[in-house]
Amino acid sequence: MTQNTRKIAVLTGDLVNSTGLGPAKIERAFAALEDCAATQAEWMGESLHFTRHRGDGWQVALAEPKYALRSALAFRAALRAQGEEFDSYIGIAEGEVEGEIGPDLNEETAKAFSVSGEKLEHVKSGEALADIKLSSTGIRMLYDRATPQDALAIALDGYASEWTQVQAATIQEILSPDYDLNFSKTAIKLGKSRQTVTKTIRASQYVRISLALASMETWIDNNA
Repeated sequence: MTQNTRKIAVLTGDLVNSTGLGPAKIERAFAALEDCAATQAEWMGESLHFTRHRGDGWQVALAEPKYALRSALAFRAALRAQGEEFDSYIGIAEGEVEGEIGPDLNEETAKAFSVSGEKLEHVKSGEALADIKLSSTGIRMLYDRATPQDALAIALDGYASEWTQVQAATIQEILSPDYDLNFSKTAIKLGKSRQTVTKTIRASQYVRISLALASMETWIDNNA
């Protein structure tokens, strides 16, 4: 990479069953996604440039690619916290960009943006997993194929797809990479008892998810 080149990750998403949601719920979904992107800017050290993409789709650019899976789960939690009918397909890709990223990602031409969109189409159609002879996988997020991140994305997808609205709202508050597992502080923030929050976190499989994400992020740091 040159001095002006850096690696980013791009997430391209599309709301699940947007037609069934209707205009009011779609706007709620986008408000939740945009708020989540603003929160994640603290993880990345800069804006994610959240952009509405192709009608009911969306796209973000991550300055810290190692957090791509954590980011994808956070966006899905933010949506599911609005109701169990809310979710998003997500395609994830990494690549290099030169210089600054503009505020409208629809104008970006780096390869990572188009590849992320291709991954989104694969996950929506099930085409990416055609080799295992499943016409409908139910999987809603994919990374670049044949990578450790993609394997983990498929595994974690199963957890995210099962979150209840309450579990997702709780997960949303604790997915930050520097969360200190202080359930008491989380309970106060959510206005619930520590016992209730602890029970919800256990049911959501958060500890396993957190350990898996932290392990992958450490592996990425060590292999950069």
